[in-house]
Amino acid sequence: MEDPHVVPIGPEFDLHPFAPRDIPDVVDAYLEAAHAAGLREVRLVHGRGIGVQRARVHQVLSAHSLVASFHDDPRSHLGATIVTLIE
Repeated sequence: MEDPHVVPIGPEFDLHPFAPRDIPDVVDAYLEAAHAAGLREVRLVHGRGIGVQRARVHQVLSAHSLVASFHDDPRSHLGATIVTLIE
């Protein structure tokens, strides 16, 4: 059994180190921990590429109970998403 990754909880989270198959679970765990830490806005860095990771992240966000809203970070040219968490 592999050791679990330690997920740093801050206002920005880079998803590049994680395998694509793990992204939904990683994003879910990060959002839960960020909300518990009192963060209300976070930035998820998924990269630009051909948009597969972005779509996967947006799919998770659209169904997540802690997400109030989300949008592409205009500074990243579709490489990151800004997420507003519920109060």
